[in-house]
Parts: sequence; C-alpha cells; structure tokens
Amino acid sequence: MSTQSPNTPPSNTVIHQPESAFSTDAIPQSDNAAIRRWLTDNAISEVECIVPDMTGNARGKFIPAHQFLAEHDQKLPESIMVQTVTGEYTDDHWDFVEPTDTDMILRPDAKTLRKVPWAREPTAQVIADCYTPEGEPHPLSTRNVLKYILRLYDEAGLKPVVAPEVEFYLVHKNTDPDYELIPPKGRSGRREVARLSFSIDAVAEFEDFVEDMYDYADAQALNVDTLTHENGAAQLEINFNHGDPLDLADQVFVFKRTVRETAQKHGMYATFMAKPMQREPGSALHLHQSILNKETGENIFCRSDGTPTEAMMHYLGGLQRYTPELISFYAPNVNSYRRLAPDISAPINLSWGFDNRTTAFRVPNGTAENLRIENRFPGADANPYLAIAATLASGLLGMRQQLPPTPPHRGTANEAGVVVARTLEEGVRQLNDTPELQQMIGELFMRAYAAVKLDEFEEFNRVISSWEREHLLLQV
Repeated sequence: MSTQSPNTPPSNTVIHQPESAFSTDAIPQSDNAAIRRWLTDNAISEVECIVPDMTGNARGKFIPAHQFLAEHDQKLPESIMVQTVTGEYTDDHWDFVEPTDTDMILRPDAKTLRKVPWAREPTAQVIADCYTPEGEPHPLSTRNVLKYILRLYDEAGLKPVVAPEVEFYLVHKNTDPDYELIPPKGRSGRREVARLSFSIDAVAEFEDFVEDMYDYADAQALNVDTLTHENGAAQLEINFNHGDPLDLADQVFVFKRTVRETAQKHGMYATFMAKPMQREPGSALHLHQSILNKETGENIFCRSDGTPTEAMMHYLGGLQRYTPELISFYAPNVNSYRRLAPDISAPINLSWGFDNRTTAFRVPNGTAENLRIENRFPGADANPYLAIAATLASGLLGMRQQLPPTPPHRGTANEAGVVVARTLEEGVRQLNDTPELQQMIGELFMRAYAAVKLDEFEEFNRVISSWEREHLLLQV
C-alpha cells in the first residue's frame, strides 16, 4: 500500500518534544463570566470543584457558589496526586512533590460545568485543570497528560476520535470485605445465576436503576448511547457516542460517579473493579479510536475504496509495540490482572484482527468513514485519561516510526498464549523502559506512577488470602 494516499497523516506528523512536556504560557484565566451566568441561570448554591487523581477518582472541594466566583484562586495540595489507592504515600513521595507540600492552582474548565442531579440542594460540578505556582501545567495531573498527547496530534494536523464502552456490575451491598460479592435482587426478588448476554428481560430486572441512571446522565449532558446486559450476572455495559478524547474522558470520569450514586439510591453498589467476582467475567473499558485529517475531515485509516491505509497499519504497529510498557495504564490495580487471563473474554496477547473479539486490537466491520480500531485491553478500573492517553500515544508513535503490525489473526487468539504482564508489579517494572514514552507522558509522572503502583503491590502482597490458608496451612 502506498504511503502517498491522501488519507495518510500530513508530512509534519513527526513532532520534536519540547524541553518540558507540559510547557505553556501563563496559566489561562477561567471563563468567570460564562461560569457566573451558568451558576446564576441554574440557581446553583454550591459547587464541587474537582480534579481526577491518579486512580481516576474525584478529589476537590465543596464551595458555596458566591465564594467560588470570588476573585481568588482555588487550590489543592499537590500531594493528593501521588497517594496510593489506600491513601498512603510512597517512600519516594518527596521526590515527586515539593517538601513544603505546595498547593496546585486550579483553573475550572467552563466546558465541564454540569449539575449534580443527586444532590439535595442545587449543586454544580466542574472539572479543574491543575497548574504549578509558576504557571506550568502540573506534571502529575492525569488530565494534563492527555491534553499534551492531544496537542501533539493537533501539531501534526490530526484529530483523534474515540468512543468508550464501559462495563460494570451491580452487586448486593457488601459492608464486610471478607464476604464475596453477590448479585443484587431484581424486581422479581431473585438474583441472577445464568449467563444472560444481551437479555432484555435481565436489564428490565433493574428498570428503576436504569431509568434513573439515564435521567442523571441526561441532566449532565453525558452522551451515552446504548445499554446492554453483558455476560456476567448483573453486569451491564454503556456505550458512549464517539467524539473528542478529552471530552469523552471527562464524561467517563463523571459517569462512574453517576452510576455509583444511582446504585446507592436503589440500595445496591455499582463496581468498576476489573474482576470483582471469581466466577464471573471481568469488566472492560474498550476504546474505539480513529484519526481524522484536520484539514479535510477524512478518516486517515481508510482509503476511498474502503481498504485500510498504511497509517492504520502503523497505528496498529504502535499499539502492539508499546502496550507491554503501558499495560499498567490499562490495568492499574492488583485486581486488574485477574481479568487478563485466558478464556474469560479479555486479551492476553498483542494480536489484532478484523471483527475478531478474541484479539487485543479489533477492527470492527463498518463503513469506510467509520473504519476504526478497538483497544480491548483497558479495564473498567482504568483512569480514563491515562487509558486514552496511552492508546493515542502508542498509535502516534507507531505512525511516526512507521511500525509494521503482525499479520491479522485468524481464529481464536486465546490459543496463542499469554504475552502481557500477569501482575501489577510485572507491568509497572516495564513502564520506564522507553525514552520516547517518557518524553510524551512526562518523566516525572512516569516515575511517580511507578512508585505509587509498586507501593500498592507491596501492600497487597502482605495480605494472606483464604486460598493460602485453605490449601497451604496443613499441606506444605
């Protein structure tokens, strides 16, 4: 295939990294006038000013609306960006933040203003970008990591488009972590026990939850599309309409909060753990992606006759080349690797194929303008900003370096054997192997992320499981 196709990336795809990955001009001012109008028009009395932390959960402040609009900066300590999932700090903590525990400057993004539909009083939420006191985008902000990758695409004359698919489980309220999770009772009063993929009646068991979830999503302008029942007991999947990667990351971030709140309202939990139950399949955050030429709006993955371009092949080559190093962005927790196991509907190697759900990178059937790649590695527990940043960075490097992919896999890819890391420790130890990834994602962020995740692994590794007591206590 010729690389001179009009659908290949512009000739300036190769971008040299600036000295600082996140260098920029002065801190941008929030659009206070737009925010003020929105808060007034919606009679808002309180504002949740939030930032996604390393795990993808919301950190921030509740601020009375009149105080939020006052002419002073909102701040948060930068140390919250490098806490472990248990709230602990690594031994290397002060290598990543100032020993004075300096505040970050928050700049609310007016485009992310949304109502909080479950709040008792009229409440707004807004996602803020994080900056250092010197005015640089904070290098430990996961939202800033994604924004920088998108800037590289913009400088190359390209526009990524993504569409996430988010899976989750509804579970009976579990207040004792020593007990295994079980499905909640549906409106029939019974719990699911069978495989009910795409069952309409199974979704109807949770009709009240589903209706409220959609109402909450509509109130927040979340572009959710179809809902289906997945293979697990009380496992559901929501598909998002395709769009801008940063906007979709924001929406997934908000959606996970929304689902958890809706479930609580109905007396159950919703969990985005990658593998919450031993006998049920895992939950994924599948990412569909394509790349447009900014000038023409054409999908660079597809020729006019519907066949894939060299750009798409190189993008696939990048996914195959860099996924081993970035696997901990897709599988960020000790539990994540229970999902990446043979024969449970998750990828275990780097294969790709046409409309083949057993491969890691699937090219679904579709029209020429919709030709895209589905990355099936990310788990539902992934930070959406980091998962999207990782897949886009891999693809961009593949196109820059013109990396060839393997031939498309035919048949069941599970028969090819396990290639990717099987533990968080193994995945994280590959993270800093590649200078070009450090340049794109940020060397400080990569080191901090590795330190946090290795600390989580060591903390988990100190826990003695019931399996060990059952099988090893008296027999070794």
